[in-house]
This record gives sequence, structure tokens and C-alpha cells, in this order.
Amino acid sequence: MKAQGLYDPSFEHDSCGVGFVCDIKGKQSNAIVKQGIEVLHRLSHRGAVGSDPKTGDGAGILIQTPHEFFAKITASSKIDLPSLGSYGTGIVFLPQDAKEREFCKQTFSNVIKEQDQALLGWRDVPIDDSRIGKGAKATQPVFGQIFIGRNNNLSDV
Repeated sequence: MKAQGLYDPSFEHDSCGVGFVCDIKGKQSNAIVKQGIEVLHRLSHRGAVGSDPKTGDGAGILIQTPHEFFAKITASSKIDLPSLGSYGTGIVFLPQDAKEREFCKQTFSNVIKEQDQALLGWRDVPIDDSRIGKGAKATQPVFGQIFIGRNNNLSDV
């Protein structure tokens, strides 16, 4: 094929096992999320499984911040979210050991404070590990979701 639009044949060797589903105008849609999950199901050829076919590479999807959803679920964790764009969130893989996990969370807290940001809180992430393999289950981390409020003195640039 010839180069056209966003396609350039010189990149054919890159990104094997990557799929993209998006709305070019940035419209949020559950249909796009469902299509993204379908892409993951169809990418088993990417070499993402080992000797245990139930243990994969942890591939996932990237979506826009679902602020309304986060505002709803954080209420039960006593996290008061500011408006969209005034906080960041991420999933953190934490140790299984409670003391090590608390050390990691405290380290996050210290760095956030050093950066003059605000730790809004942590949320325990509900998971369904009934379909993962033995290898993955043996080393499965604890999934924590962190919410960090931005310093109000920062600009939107």
C-alpha cells in the first residue's frame, strides 16, 4: 500500500499486536470500549501467553477519564474528587504483604507532598481473578487506585 493519511508503509514492522479503536472527534462511548475489548480478544497471536494459556501479558485498553463513574465509586471510599482535569488517577500494582504495601503507599504520599500535590486517597479495586492461571495468581499484586489532586497554582498549559 502507498502512504496515505496516517498510514505509512515504512512503519509496517512496528506495533505487532496493537489495535486502535477511537472516535476521531473524541466522543466518549461505551461502544468504543466494547470494540476495544473485542480487539484484545482477537490479538491472541501477539505471543502474549506462556505455557499456562490462562496467564497472559496483562494487555488492556486506554480510555478517557470517566469522571462521572469515578465520582460515583469514590464516594464510598470517602474520596472527594475535584472537577475533571483537576486530578489524576492510576492503578498501582502493590505488594501482597501488608507491611510492604503500606510502605509503598507512604512512599507515594511522600513524593506527592514533595511535588506540592495532594493525595486525595486510595481505592481498593474490585477484581475477578477466577479466570486467571495458576502462575499469575501466585504472583498477583494487590491493585490499588490512587487519586492525586493537582496543585491549584498550576496552569492548564
